[in-house]
Parts: sequence; C-alpha cells; structure tokens
Amino acid sequence: MNAVRGGVCIDLSQMDRVLQVNPEDFDCTVQAGVRRKQLNTELRTTGLFFPIDPGPDATIGGMAATRASGTNAVRYGTMRENVIALTVVTAGGHVVRTSRRARKSAAGYDLTRLFVGSEGTLGIITEVTLRLSGIPEETIVGRCAFPSEAAAVDTAIQTLQSGVTPARVEFLDDRLIAAVNRYSGLDLPETSTLFFELHGSAAHVAEQCELLEAIASENDCLSFEMAQGPDERTRLWQARHDAYYATVNQRRDARGLATDVCVPISRIAECIVETKKDLEDCPVPACIMGHVGDGNFHVVFSLNADDPAELKATEEIGRRLVSRALAMDGTCTGEHGVGLGKKKYLPDEFGEEAMQVMRLLKTSLDPDNIFNPGKIVDPA
Repeated sequence: MNAVRGGVCIDLSQMDRVLQVNPEDFDCTVQAGVRRKQLNTELRTTGLFFPIDPGPDATIGGMAATRASGTNAVRYGTMRENVIALTVVTAGGHVVRTSRRARKSAAGYDLTRLFVGSEGTLGIITEVTLRLSGIPEETIVGRCAFPSEAAAVDTAIQTLQSGVTPARVEFLDDRLIAAVNRYSGLDLPETSTLFFELHGSAAHVAEQCELLEAIASENDCLSFEMAQGPDERTRLWQARHDAYYATVNQRRDARGLATDVCVPISRIAECIVETKKDLEDCPVPACIMGHVGDGNFHVVFSLNADDPAELKATEEIGRRLVSRALAMDGTCTGEHGVGLGKKKYLPDEFGEEAMQVMRLLKTSLDPDNIFNPGKIVDPA
C-alpha cells in the first residue's frame, strides 16, 4: 500500500463470500476478500482443498494480483496455474469476465493470465474462479540434514528428476538452522537442511519416501527423519514455519528485509553457493531459505534500517543476486513481485521491446494511470 503518488486505497476485505463451489468440476468462485484458510474451512466437507500456500492467511484476490505461490508450488503450481477466471473492474469502470469455467480454451487472448500478477496496475480483481485439488489420502513429512548447501539442493533436484513428486521441498541453510534453534528452542544439526512433504495414496507415498531416502543417502545425508501423524508433522515443520522470525530476531529491534530470485532448477545449487559467498562479508546478519523444488529461494536480512551502511550493503547484495539470477536465465523475483523495488531490473530481464509492450498495455488499459501509478512499469 505504498502510494508513492498519493491517492485512494481500495479495501476489498469485506467482499468475503464464497459464491459457488462445484465439487464435480473441482472448482469454486469466490469474492476477492475471501482468505485462504477461510476457503479451505468451507471446502472441508467436499474432499477438496485449495493448495496454494504463500504463508500468511492472504486474500484470494491479493494472491491472484501478485501471482502468489509458496511452499506447495512444486506439486500444485502457482496462482497462474490455479486461477481459471477473473472478474475485473477496469479503469473505465467496466466489469470484465476474463474466461468461462472450461478447463481449457483456444478462444481469444488469455486475459486471465494478463491480470494474474499485474499487482493492481491494470484493474481491480473482484471475483476469482479457482481450480481445486483432492485432499490427499496420506501425507508424510521428512527432514534431511546435509554437510553442504550443494548436497542438499542436489538431493532436491535428483528427487524431482527421479519422478518423485513432492508437494513441498524446502531448504534452510546452516545459519538459519542455528537461528531457529535459538529462537524456537530446538536442537537440530546446524547444517544445510531439506524439509519435504509427500502427498498421495499410502502405498505411493511410502514408495516415494523410500526413493527419496536413498537419493539423500547418496548425497551424504547426515540424518533423515520422517513423520506421518498431524502432531509429528507439525513438529518437523516448526523450523520452516519459524524461519523468517528466527532470522529477523537475531538482533534486538531489527527489521526483516527479504528478497528473492528464481532460476532453472539445474542452476539453483550454484546460485545459492555463490550467494552464500556474498553473505560471508556482509555486515548484516542474513540467512537463506528456499522453495528449491522450483528454483526459488529467499535471502532474509536482520536489518538496522537506521544505518545507511547496512542499507547500502543489503542493496548491493540484492543487486548482485539479481544479476546472478539473470545470467542463469532466471528472474529477478520468483514470488515477491516487482512493485517499486525491482522495477529497475525489468529492462535487463525482458529487453526494451518487451518493456514497450508492457507500457502499451498499461496505457491502453489505464490511460489516466490511476491504478498503482509508479509500480512495475510506467505508461508509454
């Protein structure tokens, strides 16, 4: 809500009705203010759930506008893959329905994908039709500790290449595990660690877990722990759930500053290792966590925002991180979005011709530049 040019903030949080659930079609339509947990509570009797989990209890409209993803993206995709249709109010006050409920269509331009991820710069999303998934019969959570970042990430990549389809594959570096141990009172081995979650039938999940353990062992896994019951699964996931707060609270009165990139999965180990080298000389405490199953990872700083030297240091590391990701044919942001902070990197990522297309789209749909002016791209 950083209105750099002033203006009016539109709050859709009270548009919070689930309008339609179609269990036979595995879809539903909700107003933009419906929250993720609220939706899954209402779906609990249908045997279905909405799998996209960006962490906070976000609104569905906000998740669509920011093309959110999160920990389940390895198996279930991002909002891009799970939004079937939108209702959008344009700058001219027109109400546009971007698609019907059919699972595929070759009709016209793909307006749904145009507005998903537009961060409120092209229109106001008021209703969202979502793809739903079946609640898995069995869920197993595991935690593997490794002697190095490369060993952990290589395990994740090889697991995917072997045909295992985890719902989540999360990476925490050694600094972060140490921070979590202090913050949450845990005693985990303070080394690079993978957390994974498998969904499916009992037999299928057991088979995949056995294969994953074998791959981890080949990469010198130091310890391997599994859990099936809800309480045990929660216990194993605690380190990942507490990761952001543990990082920020390494210093008193610090603020969290997070950035992210995404690269092809074959390059993520290299990208993380090079980034760790940058952090060795950084005066600001920082940790790495990542959704390594889809090539996305975050650097989180415990920042004294009143110290210009710290701000400069984190900005330089952020610049180097983006430059490294783009050199690997990645993107400047996998899920945090562009907004203001990464707007300057878009020309390097897309090139001037593509930027001009974006400017023309902005001008055509919002000629008076009233929707989030200054964000992502300026009008042509």
